[in-house]
Amino acid sequence: MKTALQISSESACPTPALPDVVRWVECALAHAGHTRDAQISLRIVEENEMRELNLRYRGLDKPTNVLAFSAGLPAQLAHPLLGDIVICAPIVEHEAREQDKIRDAHWAHMMVHGTLHLLGYDHQSEAEALAMETLETDILNELTFPPPYADHQSRHPDHPPQINQRGTLKKP
Repeated sequence: MKTALQISSESACPTPALPDVVRWVECALAHAGHTRDAQISLRIVEENEMRELNLRYRGLDKPTNVLAFSAGLPAQLAHPLLGDIVICAPIVEHEAREQDKIRDAHWAHMMVHGTLHLLGYDHQSEAEALAMETLETDILNELTFPPPYADHQSRHPDHPPQINQRGTLKKP
């Protein structure tokens, strides 16, 4: 029996068409071994709102590309709600251009990254970062996108590599 995925979305800014969001999240859930139904709320925001959220919840007074807020429901509740993903459209669009990445590939990476956070993955230590980055790379490969990271030095979407899609360093 296939699991059901429900994504409710809200955009607080002009947003590019993202027709494959459900496929991106389903692929992330499958690779992470999530076999239950899932509900995710997606909000796409401008830089000011993202900066406020990042300051309130992470103590960082700057906007970032993606934040994930796990519902943190007890397992015995068996509710499909995983949590909320917030993506800052202007930052994601800017990063894709600056890093010479395919726009949809970068959006897919942000959705995959946020989904993995909702499932408990993190990148606080080198080992966690390596595990999460490897899983992200595998997922994006299955989605036929280039790898999001050129190597496995500890980094995540808050500190993206300056690598273009051809795998070479982007000149400053």
